[in-house]
Amino acid sequence: MPAKKQTPVPRSLTAPLASKFAGLALAGIGREWPHHFQHLARGPADLRSPRALHPAFFGCYDWHSSVHGHWTLARLLRLFPGLPEAARIRGVLDESLTQEHLAEELAYFQAPGRGTFERPYGWGWLLALAAELRAGRDPSGRQWSRAIRPLEGFIAESFCSYLSRLPYPVRTGVHSNTAFGLTLALDYARFARHRRLASVIMARSRDYFGADADAPAGWEPGGEDFLSPALTEVDLMSRVMPAAEFRRWLPRFLPGLAGDDAAANALLMPPRVIDRLDPKQVHLDGLSLSRAWALRRIAALLPSNDRIREAAERHARAGLARVASGDYAGEHWLASFAVRLLSDK
Repeated sequence: MPAKKQTPVPRSLTAPLASKFAGLALAGIGREWPHHFQHLARGPADLRSPRALHPAFFGCYDWHSSVHGHWTLARLLRLFPGLPEAARIRGVLDESLTQEHLAEELAYFQAPGRGTFERPYGWGWLLALAAELRAGRDPSGRQWSRAIRPLEGFIAESFCSYLSRLPYPVRTGVHSNTAFGLTLALDYARFARHRRLASVIMARSRDYFGADADAPAGWEPGGEDFLSPALTEVDLMSRVMPAAEFRRWLPRFLPGLAGDDAAANALLMPPRVIDRLDPKQVHLDGLSLSRAWALRRIAALLPSNDRIREAAERHARAGLARVASGDYAGEHWLASFAVRLLSDK
């Protein structure tokens, strides 16, 4: 019998997929418990509920997931204003993104000892949300965008200050990854025309990564990665460098990617997940999605390389199949990665 033909992997969002992802985001955005705290308590008075600490971003298991859950809803509303879920999305954003709530979020960041809170992952997603609100065409969007501006400005300036003091990048497959935070922040800076932030990121990215060579691709993935240290760096540098310079840099950084190299093969096959109830191991489903967006970007810059293009589609297929993982450990955040894969250009 001939082999069964696989369904084509989506290249972009459709209305049915948007509804599916909106449903997942809406299910978590107002869910306060369970909650994973990243909170410096300076005394008993600081021991408060998630909603009391973060009136805008208390749901979705943790602060950063709530932020990119809001980003997911804002992007879906912009791209599909006629979604059946549109009224619910507007209601959620109206309730969360008030001037009062976001002023409390800003006050949290400004409190003593909290300068490292959610740096850089949550910072990057907050700026991505701010950019999405700026881009939105919904009549309420201008109100949401105005409300987030003080927090947005604080985070943008904090990035500039932080990068001036960061001697080495953090090369990891989880939240502290420097390259991913800078990717989100650079996209924001260019869209919002924040020239200082864009200039600092461009310069520091070259300082951190411009001379890199021979990345240890065979060491990936780690058992709880949702980012590829190597491919996340590639994704950033494809934004920092002109195309011709990037094409010269990439073979030095990942010399086996364009050929049949065993070490590079570790980046080209989707990771294996055994226990999707484990909130750390289910990160690997997110890794399939984040690898897919990086590989698709590389394939667009190296259009003759079928090996990379096919790897991108394998990862997209594997990741998209598991967005609705059946457990809150994955479902509170994977839709955001799926939406980014299918809507970023």
